[in-house]
Amino acid sequence: MELFDLSGRVAVVTGGNGGIGLGMAKGMARAGATIVIAGRNAEKNAAAIDELKRLGANAGAIAVDVLKEDSCRALIGDTVKAHGRLDVLVNNAGMSIRKQPEQYTLAEWHTVLDSNLTSAFLCSHAAYAAMKQGGRGKIVNIGSMMSIFGAPFAAAYAASKGGMVQMTKAMATAWAKDNIQVNAILPGWIDTALTRRARQEVQGLHYSVLKRTPAGRWGMPDDFAGIAVFLAAAASDFITGAAITVDGGFSVQG
Repeated sequence: MELFDLSGRVAVVTGGNGGIGLGMAKGMARAGATIVIAGRNAEKNAAAIDELKRLGANAGAIAVDVLKEDSCRALIGDTVKAHGRLDVLVNNAGMSIRKQPEQYTLAEWHTVLDSNLTSAFLCSHAAYAAMKQGGRGKIVNIGSMMSIFGAPFAAAYAASKGGMVQMTKAMATAWAKDNIQVNAILPGWIDTALTRRARQEVQGLHYSVLKRTPAGRWGMPDDFAGIAVFLAAAASDFITGAAITVDGGFSVQG
């Protein structure tokens, strides 16, 4: 269907070499997009590219350190140089340090905020000119249900993801005139390397998630393939500034 066809589009996915990012990359690849995986780990990048190419995708990887402005700018510049355009940016790179608020050091606080929020600003800032020149663009920011709820072990993470939602709204209003739509996805509890560590660190987390989630299971990275295609494609051209939950109903429970 033309509304969901990404043929000829070029999509950059930060942190796209695993987890939710790779799930989104696979969805867009199946819809015809050229995929650029952006990550620091060369081995994981190569494995992700192999997986995408097995789907028949045109895919490549660019090493990036999202904590550095020049690296983020080089990511966008190298993508445009290699492919002639940039249509979609998925700001997925992120991490967490799970501690009670009083236990954080200032350095840890900045590491989480810079990895999750500042990196998305830097990549979006760099992508804007290329998208404006191309006459359109789609930016998808990965927030979290922690932008809705509180958790005692996630002060820095929640602050970064709450900021991601508000930054999404601000960018959406600023760049609508340039035909650039900016939206956020708020994942629930998804089975990734990050949450596997959380299950080791937070007692009883696995069972509390299952109990509260109407779908009765943890989400999987492939559950993000469809929403990625929708937000990257023409089907969502009149949707901007939205924050869409993908959580099996977790957030609608009282």
